[in-house]
Amino acid sequence: MFLVQLKDYFEKEVGGYEFSKYGQLNISPLQIHRSKADHKRAIFTLSNEIASLVAADEPSGLARTAARMEQLAQMDNK
Repeated sequence: MFLVQLKDYFEKEVGGYEFSKYGQLNISPLQIHRSKADHKRAIFTLSNEIASLVAADEPSGLARTAARMEQLAQMDNK
């Protein structure tokens, strides 16, 4: 349920995000009649899509270091 709340947050509050792979599964945490395997697949699919969004928004350590060095260089020119 927590992952679905994160999905809803990204869709409504942040905007521009789609969770198409999860949507194609057509499953909800409230559907207790569905199999455990279906729910596992949904959890892993949604987790993967959320992780991909977070990873895309956060630059790598090397990119952050380069950006910080540029900021420091610009401060030195003032």
